[in-house]
Order: sequence, then structure tokens, then C-alpha cells
Amino acid sequence: MAQGGTEVTEYVKLDPTGSCAGCGVQLQSQDKEKLGYIPGSAKEREPAICQRCFRIKNYNEAASVAVDNDEFLRLLGSIAATDSLVIHIVDLFDFEGSLISGLQRFVGANPVLLVVNKVDLLPKAVNLNRLRNWVQQQAKAQGLKTVDVVLCSAKRNLGFERVVEALEYYREGRDVYVVGATNVGKSTLINRLIRDYSDLDNELTTSRYPGTTLDAVRIPIDDGKFIIDTPGIVYPSRFTEIVPKTVLKALLPEQTLKPLVFQLNPRQTLFFGALARFDFVEGERQSFTIYLSEGLKVHRTKLERADELYVEHRGGLLVPPDESELHELPAWTRHSVRIPRGKNYDLFISGLGWIKANSMTGAQVELHLPKGVKVLLRESLI
Repeated sequence: MAQGGTEVTEYVKLDPTGSCAGCGVQLQSQDKEKLGYIPGSAKEREPAICQRCFRIKNYNEAASVAVDNDEFLRLLGSIAATDSLVIHIVDLFDFEGSLISGLQRFVGANPVLLVVNKVDLLPKAVNLNRLRNWVQQQAKAQGLKTVDVVLCSAKRNLGFERVVEALEYYREGRDVYVVGATNVGKSTLINRLIRDYSDLDNELTTSRYPGTTLDAVRIPIDDGKFIIDTPGIVYPSRFTEIVPKTVLKALLPEQTLKPLVFQLNPRQTLFFGALARFDFVEGERQSFTIYLSEGLKVHRTKLERADELYVEHRGGLLVPPDESELHELPAWTRHSVRIPRGKNYDLFISGLGWIKANSMTGAQVELHLPKGVKVLLRESLI
């Protein structure tokens, strides 16, 4: 079916279009190596899902699939020709990395509701009103105009009633497009909406692996309109897109973040597994608070020993990744950052977490990261 010049998949209980009910890709039984493969014996299964989705759902396996970013942008560009509400889902843990840059020019005059997922990862003491103001300021700085900001956790069912209320208030009887980068919890949120707005039994495929949804999926809702789930935008500037799939489990936090506080003297170094390195080059003795997944171990050493330690212990003491996976990461590049005095700042590393500088005296630091990973200095989130 055409929608704004773009082919999309109709999502219905019996799946008469021959599309996978999990990821939206066209089903086929000819080639096991191509997208949409379904064994002939499984064609009568309801709902019909491709072998890739079946393995993700039942075995948590991931097939290596790349979807062209130009196709994603073409689909986004078609939204401007519709009269719709756009829900942009971002990952609070990777806010700047998961925000779609230039979204405004793709959606035209359609209103954008910003849904910030994974708020459950932050410590309970965080003031949600202050957090919401922080999100609004960051979104405005990125040129994104929003009608509202909603904080939630689709996984933990926190704040979801507010998402539903905002959707109803701003939708005004229109279709709803849901957009977001990979791994922000988009399909998890839509599955929650399916339970509230539709009598469909099947759900979208969800997993920790990027690129789960491969085509636009149109989900009929009770008033005859549709929720349209779009494929996740792939940003190579995020750690989650460049690490081996076996490392994703360690990289993506599942539980509330437990801040790690390090009192550092100048000329000390922190390693985050073998994924990244932080050097405190110059400044007064001060504390740095690390927010990252508990699956990553932090190792402290002296700056003069850092190069030697990395060469000797990467893939061993410094993991992940292990030695067999190191070649899959781009070579490190160095980022020199001056942290100003006067307020608290975060050194944000897309997909990995952030380092909060707690001193008001400023500091000179350096980050060593795989080439292309986004790093920026921002006002503290917490």
C-alpha cells in the first residue's frame, strides 16, 4: 500500500500481503541467505514471521543485516506529505546519539512528540521535572521543535499512561508515525501501544540487536487509522553500531545505573574494558562520576603506564571485547577536551555512557575512542 509515495507493509492478523508480522519485510521461500526467508512448512503459521524474527524471538540470535540508510531517509522524507503525528523515540542513556538530526526537515509541518525512553536507568533520586527541562533544552539546541516531551520506560511500564494521553491529545484522529534510531526501544513501545489500541494478537520483533524492524509496518488501530512503525536509523557514530554483537549485552544497561566515583590525581587514566580510555591530563585533584553499564569494568592506572598496559592486557584484563574481537573495532583516535570551570559537565560518549566532572575548577582531559564515535561536552544530565 502506498503512503505518501512510500511502499509500506499492512500489518494484519492473517498477514495476506505476505509480509513478516515481526519486522515488516516481504516473505520469501527461495533463498535462505536473503531477507524475509520463511521455510515452506511455516507459511501457514499465524502470525507468519521470517526465520530471522523466529530466531530472535526464540533463541535471541541475530542475523547480520544491513539496511540502506538512504532508504530510511526516503521513508522519513515521505512523512512531510502526510497529515500525521510524529512520535520521535530517543534513548535517554544515549540521548545525543539517538536523536535524529535534521528530523524537522523530514516531517514538515507535522507535530513531533518527543518520547524519551529508558528513564528507569537513572537513579530514583533524579528530579523528573529538572530532567524534562534538560531534555527540552537539548532538543531545542539540536533544532528540534516538539509539541511535548514525555519521559517513560516502555520496558518497565513507567510513565506509559502519559505517552498514551499525549498521543491521544496531539493525534486528533490522524495516523501516527513512530521514528527513532536503532536500539532505542521503539518496537517495545509500539508493542505496548498495540495492546492499548488494537485487538491484534501478534507483536513486532524486539531484541537488543540493531535493525530489528526492516520495513515500515502499518498497525491498524480501533478508529481506522494506523500506527506506522519505521525502521531504525543506523548511526555509525554510536558504540552500539560498531561493536561485535557479542559485546552488546555488556554495553547496554538493563538495570538502574550505579554511578562509579573516582578521585583522580592529574596524570591518571581510566580504561573502560578495551573499548575506551579516559586520561585526566591536567587540573586539581578531583572526582569524576562514571555512568555506564555494569557489564563494563573500569580499570585505573597511571598515565605513563597506559599505553603499555593497553598493549599487554587488551582482550585479557581489559575486556570486552576479547582478543578475537579486537580486530572488528576501528582504531582509536584521541579527543582532547577542556572542561570549563564554574559548573558541572558531562563528557558524553555515544552508546557507552558519560563521565561527569564534579569539580568547579576545570580540567584538561583526553579520550581515546574508536574512530567515528561521537563525543561531546554537555551540561550535566544529573
